[in-house]
Amino acid sequence: MTTTQMPDMQQSRDDRNIAIDKVGVKDIRYPIVVQDKRHEKQHTVARVNMFVDLPHQFKGTHMSRFIEILNLYHGEISVENMESILIEMKKRLEAGRAQFELSFPYFIEKRAPASGARGLMEYQCRMLGILGDDFDFVLEAQVPVTSLCPCSKEISARGAHNQRSMVQVQIRYREHIWLEDLIAWVEGCASAPVYSLLKREDEKAVTEQAYDNPMFVEDMVRAITEKLRSVPEILWFQVQCENFESIHNHSAYAQIECQC
Repeated sequence: MTTTQMPDMQQSRDDRNIAIDKVGVKDIRYPIVVQDKRHEKQHTVARVNMFVDLPHQFKGTHMSRFIEILNLYHGEISVENMESILIEMKKRLEAGRAQFELSFPYFIEKRAPASGARGLMEYQCRMLGILGDDFDFVLEAQVPVTSLCPCSKEISARGAHNQRSMVQVQIRYREHIWLEDLIAWVEGCASAPVYSLLKREDEKAVTEQAYDNPMFVEDMVRAITEKLRSVPEILWFQVQCENFESIHNHSAYAQIECQC
């Protein structure tokens, strides 16, 4: 039996009159290229999700076509051509709406604050593109930071408890924002940054920096909000912060969403 003679079950009719919002493929590991402020380009490996809507009359979508589109852009998958990929998805899959997600590790070289020792710091990032009638793009970064409790510092005779915190920031922008800048803005709003490599003199510097800059989880999301509001290229953002408490059996959490 030839390909033209084989039945196309996905295109067969479904009579239940129920459209599907998103159908597609998830968690594909695939190489991509990300703009790097220092080195122009950074090659990394993303987990890819690709979805389209499915009209009520179709039984299924053609899953292989998603992979064919990925392979069509092999070596060129980046934010610069995300809209082109979404257009191709809508065309090839006869859809009214397409969604393309890239989740990937991004590495930035950081110098320790006292010794100057260099280390690569990993940040989990995400790019989300959606194309319906219009193109929508969201950039996301997860930034680990240190927070030191102002209450603990105020009431304790010796020291104060601190913890690692995770800030997740999402933005829409009118002009390109570098991941390096977005991450630096977030780190500058915490008690102290997190590093991949610290010598003894660096540990002293970071510990003292955090002690001199105590922050509640609410302080950090407000400080980040003030910073992002001051960036004219940003149209919208959402910032979330979770403190993985070191002396409590819970996390502290705060979130702000802002249309600029």
